[in-house]
Amino acid sequence: MQVISDLEHAVLSQDTILTVGSFDGVHRGHQALFRGLIAQAGQRGMLSAALTFYPHPRVVLRPEVQPTYLTSDVERARLLDALGLDLLALIAFTRELAATPAEAFTRMLVERLRMRELWVGPGFALGRGREGQIPALERLGGQLGFRLHVVAPVDDGGEPISSTRIRALLAEGRVDRAAELLGRYYALSGVVLHGAARGRRLGFPTANQRVPAERAAPANGVYAVWAHAGGERYPAVANIGIRPSFDAGERLLETHLMGFEGDLYDRCLRVEFVRHLRGEQRFESGAALTAQVQQDMSHAMRILTERVAAE
Repeated sequence: MQVISDLEHAVLSQDTILTVGSFDGVHRGHQALFRGLIAQAGQRGMLSAALTFYPHPRVVLRPEVQPTYLTSDVERARLLDALGLDLLALIAFTRELAATPAEAFTRMLVERLRMRELWVGPGFALGRGREGQIPALERLGGQLGFRLHVVAPVDDGGEPISSTRIRALLAEGRVDRAAELLGRYYALSGVVLHGAARGRRLGFPTANQRVPAERAAPANGVYAVWAHAGGERYPAVANIGIRPSFDAGERLLETHLMGFEGDLYDRCLRVEFVRHLRGEQRFESGAALTAQVQQDMSHAMRILTERVAAE
């Protein structure tokens, strides 16, 4: 997949079928749109393309509201590449761009990205003040020589799948339901920190990671998870929270990898959330905490073993 960051200097050898949006999470609704677009582009000998922005437009237009992301730029690009997308235009969103009239912005897409079809959802709009809504884009298509294709949203449980809906599920700890809408487990990745080694002293060493403020994260609590390290996947149990039995400090993701031996400090660990086990709680003694963690490990192993059998 080719990635470009500057429309002014884009030089393409083929026409494109393009979609525009944030695509945060690349959930099942996004996946359906991209699969149709990619198939159509292949049939017509065009490039399949997407234009997306960073930061999220709401960060620029409403700085008092800081959205949380389901995917980083790197993760989003990796997911789109895996779907088979040919071209990703990752463009910086600025106030100047937000002030661009819909006609001028659409003309730029036609001229710079050789757009011949634009695929969007029914509520889509672009340009200054969202003036480029569906009827306006249909008129512009006739003037500028592109076809507008409106894609129906994908429903699940009678409601459209959306990034907002997935964030709400994560905030409730419903990671299994979020995974159904994403089409994969929700995951957080990060470097393993040097900690106080309390878990190691209690018999269950944990890999500790900070929870980035800009990322959506599951509710505080204990989860059955898959942990990916060094190209291997390990069954694991993770706690996300402030450790009320100890310092009640910075919010961390603490993961105990079952069957792992070694040192993960300063290495990258990817944690996939499979099922919520219980809420975070305070224990009066190390013995009580150890007994509960052993129960959590057994519970998590049963869940993960069932998942493997179903794969």
